[in-house]
Amino acid sequence: MTAKSDVKDPDPRRRLPAVGAICADPAARPLTERFGPAAVVAVMRTVLDEARTRLRTDPGAVPTIADLLAAGGRILEEGARETLFAVINATGVVIHTNLGRAPLAPEAVAAMQAAGGYGNLELNLETGRRASRQDHLDVLIAEVSGAEAGFAVNNCAGAVLLAVAAVAEGAPVIVSRGELVEIGGGFRVPDVVAQGGSRLVEVGTTNRTHLRDYEQALQEHPDARVILRTHPSNFRMTGFTSAPALDALAHFAHAHGLLLVEDLGGGALIDLAPYGIADEPMAQASLRAGVDLVLFSGDKLLGGPQAGIAAGRRSLIDRLTRHPLARALRLDKLSVAALSATLRLYRPPADPSRRIPVLRMLTEPVATIAARAEALRAQVAHVPGLDIEVEETLGYAGGGAMPMLALPGRALALRSARFSADELTRRLRTGATPVLGRIERDVVLLDLRTVSDVELPALAAMIANAA
Repeated sequence: MTAKSDVKDPDPRRRLPAVGAICADPAARPLTERFGPAAVVAVMRTVLDEARTRLRTDPGAVPTIADLLAAGGRILEEGARETLFAVINATGVVIHTNLGRAPLAPEAVAAMQAAGGYGNLELNLETGRRASRQDHLDVLIAEVSGAEAGFAVNNCAGAVLLAVAAVAEGAPVIVSRGELVEIGGGFRVPDVVAQGGSRLVEVGTTNRTHLRDYEQALQEHPDARVILRTHPSNFRMTGFTSAPALDALAHFAHAHGLLLVEDLGGGALIDLAPYGIADEPMAQASLRAGVDLVLFSGDKLLGGPQAGIAAGRRSLIDRLTRHPLARALRLDKLSVAALSATLRLYRPPADPSRRIPVLRMLTEPVATIAARAEALRAQVAHVPGLDIEVEETLGYAGGGAMPMLALPGRALALRSARFSADELTRRLRTGATPVLGRIERDVVLLDLRTVSDVELPALAAMIANAA
């Protein structure tokens, strides 16, 4: 009779080493030192589970400890890889939502680095007592907008939600049908108003709204407290259209004891008309027209981090700051630092159109862009297999601010003898420094409006590598 110990176990899974034996092996030491013992133990359990599953169908594939450690190392390396990268935006779309909207000014980046450690976010250094993080923004927002006071939360939709909740306080909110817009991600003005605890009262028609429509709404809803005006920054309606002038609407609202709240969206703080951008309203103009509370984004035309900014009368701003939603929507310390640094660039004698990247790109002359394109062509002229030309092109403001505004510029047009346009853009997009361009007429276009001078050497190297 054969001894039990001499019988070979037919189940190959029993020949797998234990987790402890794998982690105690000297070959596991580099992984343990880099990722920590807990992470190595956890990943080796996963690797062993996968090995057991494979052995059910392939009994002869019993891995060694070295095989298991190699598999675990690959998983740990993949998990340690960054997923958010700096890219070169050569699409020609200035405020590119998929690429993070507004690139920050150097001053804002430096402020975020300084705020990365401990800082006086909510501490008054003079008194040694607790303060508000909004103290870093209140005066600056008021100064650059011309308002009595200012407040900021984490995005503009949040600012609208907070304003409705704090100012309307559950009373009906009147909105023109032509302004019931849907913003990014499927969020709609009626939904935001409902979440703010108010009932939406629609007035007018899609294309025409008159003051008499607001008056009729008040007769039917005398308890209404707020007229909400929404700037249609995501679309344009042309033809047989009309709406009350902003100052007339403000006069009407105040004459009937209502507040006028305006969601401007884009957040322009300088006049862009001299640069051919004539239809974008400024926050200062809205406040001068009599708007009680103006709401706008921080990461569009203002050129700062993601934020929703409220500017208006001190009494209304105080109601916003005291509302419970203000805590849920508040800015983190890095956004406070970046936004305050960006707002300071609007103070004279600073020229925001030169210091803030979004404004520089929107207002840059075509001649400057053409010179940049020629400089880049000279740097890549030696690349074999590429036909390279400089072409006239149209970029766009993008980002929900002025999506249909065309911006004349210049692009490097690339035609490869070896790769299709789709393959060339893929190679540019997946290189060490990702480059985003666009394809027109089977030609890869790299629009130089959204590329800075300091990015040209890296862009030239990536073109050479991709080709």
